[in-house]
Order: sequence, then C-alpha cells, then structure tokens
Amino acid sequence: MANWSDPRTTAAPITRNRTTDMARDAGLRSYMLSVYNYMASGVLLTGIVALLFSWGGDTSPAAAVFYQPGLLKYLIIFSPLIFVMVLGFGINRLSTGAAQGLFWAFAAIMGLSMSTIFLRYTGPSIALTFFATATAFLSLSLYGYTTKRDLTGFGTFLIMGVVGLIVASLLNLFFQSGMFSLVISAVGVLLFAGLTAYDTQRIKAMYFQVAGTDFAGKAVIMGALSLYLDFVNMFQFLLSFLGNRD
Repeated sequence: MANWSDPRTTAAPITRNRTTDMARDAGLRSYMLSVYNYMASGVLLTGIVALLFSWGGDTSPAAAVFYQPGLLKYLIIFSPLIFVMVLGFGINRLSTGAAQGLFWAFAAIMGLSMSTIFLRYTGPSIALTFFATATAFLSLSLYGYTTKRDLTGFGTFLIMGVVGLIVASLLNLFFQSGMFSLVISAVGVLLFAGLTAYDTQRIKAMYFQVAGTDFAGKAVIMGALSLYLDFVNMFQFLLSFLGNRD
C-alpha cells in the first residue's frame, strides 16, 4: 500500500501522457499551419497573376484572350480542372515535390482564369468581397477546427450539393437567366461555407492518420488544395452579390 503515497510511482505515467499529448498538439498545430500557409500562398499567387494578366483593362492580355474568339481561353478555363484531377487521382504516385509543383502551377493557372474579374468588377468591390470572404472563411474554418460535433454526415450532403450546383450552372449557360444565376450564387456561397468547416475538420482528422509517415507532406498539399477551392469558390459566388460592375 506504500506505493499509493509514493510520488515516484504516479508522477512518471502522468508525465509521459502529458508529454505525449503536448507533442501531439504541437505536431497538429505545425501540420495545420503548413496547410494554411500553402493555401494562403496559393490564393496570393492567384491574385497576383490575375491582377498582372488583366493589367491595362481592355488592352490587357486577359482582354485579348477572353474577349476574342479562339481556343486559348478554353484551355485556360479548363486547365485548372486537369490539375485538380491529376492531384486528386495521382497523389499516391506523385512525390511531395511534384505535388508542390503542381499546386503552384494550378494556383498560377487559376490566376489566368480568374483575371476577367478585374475586367468586369471595380477594384474596391473586389477588395471588399475578398475581405468579406476572408472573414467568413476564418470563422468557418475555426469552427471546423474547434467543434466537437462530427461533421462527416454533412460532407456527403454538401458534395452532392456541389454536383447539383455544377449541373445547374451548365444548364444556365443555355437559359442565361439572371434570377437563376443569383439563386446559383446564393446556394454556392452556402455550400462552400459549409465545406470550409467540413474540410477543416477532415484535414485535422487526417493528421492523426498520416503523422510520421511519408504521406504527411502530400497530405498538407491536398488539404491546402481543398481549402483553396473552398475559399476561391466562395469568393466568386459572393462577388456576384457584392461586386460592382464597371
């Protein structure tokens, strides 16, 4: 019975558990910080490329490409989808360095694709929408990171909603309905707001599966890509409401 009052017999297990928990928390923070850094750097690269490509307004390279007939504009528009598919389906065969390179190339191509927003909307309204999106994104991502509620069940619903949103957007290319476009934008904002929280929780959970493995670096890239897509899509849909046209 003497062992119950001997601090040497109880202190060691508590110290080990506390040390393990602290190491795990530090690793998780480092992992999530890397995800956010890649995501934010990708958004920054996209913005810089978009701004430079549209510099000059109607005389800019963006105007020359997107306001004139030709295949180049379609190549720029659909190229980001190819990068996403390569990263999504080929991540297991890619090295971490190759995944990083594809992520930066994707962000740059997205900048070319999104350059037209600087031709259609005023600079102040773009800035306002960006900061509104950033505020919403940070709040939603923080919720996804800290909540104890399991958001897995919402994931299937949200992904199905995105598929429906894509179908509706394609249909509206033929109908050209302004009201339908606003409905699509409103639904898009809500869907990608939900996906921001869901993806953050999913990325956090992924850490405990890949920590200490060779896949950890690639998991950071895929996590950054998911949050990047959530941010950019939410920004574009929100711009439909807050953007002022030239």
